[in-house]
Amino acid sequence: MIQDEERLPDISSLFLYQGEDGLNAYKWAIDVTKEELLRLYGNSVKPYSGKSPQQVEDDVKKIGPISETGESLTDVVEELGTYVLPNSILVTHPKSIAHLHCPPLIPALAAEMMISALNQSMDSWDQSAAATHLEEEMIRWLCETFGFSGEADGTFTSGGTQSNYMGLLLARDAFCHEHWNWDVQQDGLPREAYRLRILCSEDAHFTVKKSASQLGLGEKSVVLVKADNTRRLCMEDLQKKLERLQQENLLPFVIVATCGTTDFGSIDPLQDIASIAREHKLWFHVDAAYGGALRLSRSLFGKIQGIELADSVTVDFHKLFYQPISCGAFLVRDRTNFRFINYHAAYLNPEKDEEEGMPHLVNKSVQTTRRFDALKLFVSLKVIGTKRFGEMIDYTCELAQAAADTICAMENLIVLNKQPELNAVVFRYQTPYGKEEDMNKVNQLIHQTLLHSGSGIIARTSIEGKAYLKFTLLNPRTTIRDIKDLLDEIQKLGDMYTTNRG
Repeated sequence: MIQDEERLPDISSLFLYQGEDGLNAYKWAIDVTKEELLRLYGNSVKPYSGKSPQQVEDDVKKIGPISETGESLTDVVEELGTYVLPNSILVTHPKSIAHLHCPPLIPALAAEMMISALNQSMDSWDQSAAATHLEEEMIRWLCETFGFSGEADGTFTSGGTQSNYMGLLLARDAFCHEHWNWDVQQDGLPREAYRLRILCSEDAHFTVKKSASQLGLGEKSVVLVKADNTRRLCMEDLQKKLERLQQENLLPFVIVATCGTTDFGSIDPLQDIASIAREHKLWFHVDAAYGGALRLSRSLFGKIQGIELADSVTVDFHKLFYQPISCGAFLVRDRTNFRFINYHAAYLNPEKDEEEGMPHLVNKSVQTTRRFDALKLFVSLKVIGTKRFGEMIDYTCELAQAAADTICAMENLIVLNKQPELNAVVFRYQTPYGKEEDMNKVNQLIHQTLLHSGSGIIARTSIEGKAYLKFTLLNPRTTIRDIKDLLDEIQKLGDMYTTNRG
């Protein structure tokens, strides 16, 4: 039998606990890490070191191996400060404008310290206690913010992929229950499941197809509706697709509307789609991972009117809510639909607990162990307030319009979305007589040169076979001067590469 004095030696400084050794060790660890991060941000003038993938890999391989006896945290942090931190993408830099990858707010970073130290597990109440109730309060606030009634509910998720998956999962099981009185949880998919169809825009997020494949319906179940000239779902083609499905004796069960497409930030006509969904008795899911933040906008709120009519909504907070990755939510108009994923385990969330008023959030999630991510959104909103949040969002959208206007006035640069819906601008370098193949190569070279010079991180994409460049302007610290500097460099690089190819 192990006696008290036989505890493992030298572990008093490895954990945060009530004793003096634990408190001092934690403070020291935070100080060491803080100094290394301050050194990184204090000395960095570019968003990226400019090194090639091979050079970065070589640097990482210089880190010493994991040993049997371990080493000091100071040495480990210093090593990371030499080989890893300087080779990271600095998303806080105003010229890091490639992806839907936001600079995190300082209040959220402070909350992350509490989240990691407390290490609450958001599956059962006896692992999270106060955290459970704070998350429930945040869900209530979100439901109200998105215009849902008191019957609504939701859960925090890892992001849009999980939320979209949950929307299609609940839509599928609700349809099977209502149409065939079939319990997918107990009996698996019915024989007729091969007839089920999902409708979405051709510009919808790839996770619609990915979810369909994971849900046993296959990618063939996804019917793509044409996008119009503004890159929104075309209502006329939606009607045609529904008529065709009826003629083919197939069963549409959900329409997915996108509130902020990845490339263009386009917002599908939510109110019109909601009307069609009601008419055909279809589940209406809105993927607002990107554009959902407009609910806090002061000037652009009207762009997402109709989202309150959805049966379920995806919203991400690690985009335009400026939260550290990962942080998202899935909301449902009718909380009873969570019954399709509700399981009870005697050792975790027995039904009797619910009857006695002890909520277990695992009942609403496809995850079991889950972080207390609601805290960082709560702290950010409490500190900053919804007014300033809305102002930051509006500024980035105004900046996108200013960037588009600037590009339109420049020689050999063309912009596809001259009036950006959100804060994404898609454009390319194009000479009047340049061959498409040559121009594609030139735009690829521009992207690579900016990245490997470290002067700017922008995105590239492909539209109808043509290579394009993209600004994703999430950062409210980015200025029009930053944009003009990058555009001048892009123009010079394009001219240089075009001359060399000629």
